[in-house]
Amino acid sequence: MKKTIVIVDDHILIAKALEGIIGNFKDFEVIYVCENGKDLIQKLEDDNKVPDIILLDISMPIMDGFETASWLTTNHPGTKVMALSMQGDDNSVIKMIKNGAKGYLLKNTHPKDLETALTRLDSEGFFYPEWASRIIFSTFNKDKETENSVKISEREREFLKYTVTELSYKEIADKMCCSPRTVESYRDQLCEKLDLKTRVGLAVFAIKNGFAN
Repeated sequence: MKKTIVIVDDHILIAKALEGIIGNFKDFEVIYVCENGKDLIQKLEDDNKVPDIILLDISMPIMDGFETASWLTTNHPGTKVMALSMQGDDNSVIKMIKNGAKGYLLKNTHPKDLETALTRLDSEGFFYPEWASRIIFSTFNKDKETENSVKISEREREFLKYTVTELSYKEIADKMCCSPRTVESYRDQLCEKLDLKTRVGLAVFAIKNGFAN
């Protein structure tokens, strides 16, 4: 069965062109196109068709990509958000990741690279091209200093190891032999200690600082 995709972009010609390109991918299909975040929310509420992946532009009227990504993270955490934008500056990349985006591509990406990115996003849970990874690791480079100044318990370290996997919080709880509520408390405590907001941010921290090994 093909993975379902929704495109959210206020430039209709670009959105329709993307829809046509993705239509040639064997493992993916676009189920609908939205013009902004508000339009997406309305579609999700009316049609109740929640896609596997959302390709999300950043600069949109009414409700932009940052706000939309944050809303999706809260209301549909199982849907993977891939930012697809003309904006490749450090602030945009980091803000989208902190708001829950699990991938980031520029709109000049070659169709073959787009297909590869979607496949990796689906199978691995996240995808960042090399240029975006450099921004992420450069920005989170301060995390090593944070680790030295913040006490991270052994159980929190164990939890960090699992943040980079596809395991749900319930499955992580099973691995750690504790309750899902306890796992959520580890997440909340670490987010507070490290000034992060999402599992993606925790995963980046875990990879950067060797907790994912």
